[in-house]
Amino acid sequence: MSRHLARGPVRGVERALAPDLARGFMLLLIVVANTPWYLWGRDSDRLSAHPEAESFIDQVTQGIIVTTVDLRVYPMFAFLFGYGIAMLYQRQIAAGTTEKDARVLLQKRNLWLLVFGFVHALLLWFGDILGAYGLAGLLLVWLFLRRRDGTLIVWSAIGAGLLLALTLLTVASVSAIPEGSEGAEQPFDIYFIIEAANGESNYFASALTRVGFWLFLIFFQGIFSLAVPIAILLGIWAGRRRILEEPAEYLVLLRNVAIAGITIGWLGGGARALAKVGIWEVSDPMMFAFEQVQLATGLAGGVGYVALFGLVGYWLRGRTLGIFGTGIVAVGKRSLSCYLAQSVLCAPILAAWGLGLGQHMYSANMALYAIAVWLITVVGAYILEKRNQRGPAEVVLRRLTYGKEARPSA
Repeated sequence: MSRHLARGPVRGVERALAPDLARGFMLLLIVVANTPWYLWGRDSDRLSAHPEAESFIDQVTQGIIVTTVDLRVYPMFAFLFGYGIAMLYQRQIAAGTTEKDARVLLQKRNLWLLVFGFVHALLLWFGDILGAYGLAGLLLVWLFLRRRDGTLIVWSAIGAGLLLALTLLTVASVSAIPEGSEGAEQPFDIYFIIEAANGESNYFASALTRVGFWLFLIFFQGIFSLAVPIAILLGIWAGRRRILEEPAEYLVLLRNVAIAGITIGWLGGGARALAKVGIWEVSDPMMFAFEQVQLATGLAGGVGYVALFGLVGYWLRGRTLGIFGTGIVAVGKRSLSCYLAQSVLCAPILAAWGLGLGQHMYSANMALYAIAVWLITVVGAYILEKRNQRGPAEVVLRRLTYGKEARPSA
């Protein structure tokens, strides 16, 4: 471990239930959100990763996913990422590490997350989120870690205001386009990414597509989308106040945020879902505008989900979790390993350069496949938990971040 650090990585006894519970369940939502992007070789509306529904159950599946999952999970993970930044920093400072060395540690970790994300995209999954969080972390730790709580809230509010203004402007601009005019042509074709990355039978050609899209994604999702940076800042603020460690002090706040955030998130997602499944007929440009609505309301929904798990963590404190609950928490403790394991269990089986099963699956059975993948990671994490072993990716990241003397701790 670096001689400038007063302590090593977080110990098991220092972990709070709510963040790990949220991360564990969040990984179910992530695999459900990601796997539709493996559905290649079929007709699509070109504005969504979800293909044309083949049955009523496909429509129901798509409606649920679009309403509750799509673009809601990444802000949730971003909030927890920011929360973790604050907790890591506070633990180092409390142990006697200087502020400068604690910041260097955080930036080193963020940089390695960026590297992990690049390798992940190159080998398996173009939709990697690690790189976006690593990049956003590098920028936000530099700009905001030493700022006061009020500054974090003000800048979060400014970012949310900009996101809302952009959303309203997009909807208003699209609404002003006369129906049938040239300007009403489809504004963006997103499905080509699926075909070029997962519908490509040549692995090396698909790798070029994955990395190319990933380079765009880390800047768009990590910075320009605004949702991820705002969620990280809010997470840092919440981590400073230990809201998820001490939920009893913040029950009213958690309850209000959960109710308001999830309601806003589901209303925005519900509008997009009605249009996607054909109940609400809208033009292609308006469907594109709904993606912006989905992004903006997803920020509220993601933060609302975190607040909900804060309440669940409070309710479960002191209770026996059982095998399944312990497995979910074990996934949360090993979220990096389990996240990467999802790609190992999906890409070689579903992509055209592998077994190519994604060509023969649709929304409903793909959702079942996603749940099965998550359950496999729950079993694996539970076994590691019983052996008191960390996930392999966590071991590598800690070694790279803290140095060769870093050891997994109970």
